[in-house]
Amino acid sequence: MQFRDKVVLVTGASRGIGAAIARAFGREGALVIVNYLQNASAAAEVAEQCTAAGGDGWAMQADVRDPVAVAAMVNDVLAETGRIDAVVNNAFRGYRFNPDTRERFQDLNWQAYREQFEGAVQGTMNVCRAVIPGMRERASGSLINLSSNLVEHPLVPYHDYATAKAALVGFSRNLAAELGPSGIRVNCVAPGLTWPTDASRETRESLREQIAAQTPLRRIATPDDVAGPILFLASDWSRFMTGQVLYVDGGLVMR
Repeated sequence: MQFRDKVVLVTGASRGIGAAIARAFGREGALVIVNYLQNASAAAEVAEQCTAAGGDGWAMQADVRDPVAVAAMVNDVLAETGRIDAVVNNAFRGYRFNPDTRERFQDLNWQAYREQFEGAVQGTMNVCRAVIPGMRERASGSLINLSSNLVEHPLVPYHDYATAKAALVGFSRNLAAELGPSGIRVNCVAPGLTWPTDASRETRESLREQIAAQTPLRRIATPDDVAGPILFLASDWSRFMTGQVLYVDGGLVMR
């Protein structure tokens, strides 16, 4: 398998897209570190599913916004395995994609933006800081950050969320330029509306149908749809790709 004997850290992996990504790596033989914030039982279940699928899974708690907690988690992984080959920065500040209850720009304050930046950019920065030294030593590694197609196509303006995800793209490209000479690749995956997830459970059916009707592939993404491109970016098949954003939205955004 492509990821046999590889160690992959997936943040925010106890549910939704993160859980689907973790299970996909498990099916390909990876040792998957299932990071979670609160739901230990759900994370343990995902880790067990990774093992049952032919890989291995460890559930590890850490708030990615806390650099001390992230460093401790990464150090524990390295002490046991000696390496982390790929990281998927999927964790983000909780959000609900509901156009009926979303706050309009005039109702938002800077704290709302700050909370999204802390989840998307600060969390990713903390994880990257912790894993990059080990990747530099091996002159290899893949960092994959979850953005959103709302950055390119704000079909519904979720100002704070999409602004933070746009900043994450800028962060990723700068990091890709710096780390390329060290053999470390940095890319983004930008899903469209993905259902079912906790974030999309309040998205009314009529809106999901509307988005599907505007999408060339005539449906919206499932969590498993997002996992495939991430495995590609983590693998040697994408060894000459860095600084890129792959849109996983059925063709709603074309670049």
